[in-house]
Amino acid sequence: MSTSRIIPAPGHYIIRDDTSGKVSYWQGEYHQSAADRNGVSTADYIHAMYFFLMQAQARDVLMIGCGGGTLATMLVNSQVQVTVVDLHRFSFDIARKYFHLPEAATCHVADGIAYLKNHHHRHDAIVLDAFGEGGMPEKFMAPGFFRLAKSRLKSRGGLFLMNVIVADDDDATPDDLVRRMRPQWRGVRLRDTDGWVDRNAVIAAGAVTKLKKPRVLMPPRPGGAKMARELAILDWRPLRKEEGR
Repeated sequence: MSTSRIIPAPGHYIIRDDTSGKVSYWQGEYHQSAADRNGVSTADYIHAMYFFLMQAQARDVLMIGCGGGTLATMLVNSQVQVTVVDLHRFSFDIARKYFHLPEAATCHVADGIAYLKNHHHRHDAIVLDAFGEGGMPEKFMAPGFFRLAKSRLKSRGGLFLMNVIVADDDDATPDDLVRRMRPQWRGVRLRDTDGWVDRNAVIAAGAVTKLKKPRVLMPPRPGGAKMARELAILDWRPLRKEEGR
């Protein structure tokens, strides 16, 4: 297998498999995105969120955090109107040049919270997937942000999705976030899988009652069978009890 290594900016790396066309994007030690030669994600949590958005029939999606833009690419290719907000213009350059983010995706260089405060449009869904060198900023895990995000969702059928990196089974971060979100949304569910380290969990809030176990709707090529197996082991799980209770 031969690979190409590209450095589009200091501390940012693109690794491309010259045989399969698979592309990976790293920011320091953080793996931001991976996709096949057409920009379809090879990450199970991206396919889980894509499934939920398709099931919810979201036609207008706001994404906070770009990375390689793979979810945005998949949504635009499914005729969904997508707006992506990120602090760094080069994130959009990387997404368009290496991950096939379509021109139809509307991109804004802005802070996610500032954007929400300045734009009062209500979306069918909001996706939070914002990580930097220090992980997810604390401001995106605060009750004030969840109140603001809910105010920018349509009152009926609005869906909020959040990607959370989980260190291991003892990491209480996703459970704590669900508890912080419940004062804002009656329905909050956690999709996670025990037994894996440095894994991705997805929190869904809002119109979650009818969401089903995710399956692959847009398989990466190659890798579709592997993705189906990975999604098959993922499911909703109940919250763990808080320590001392």
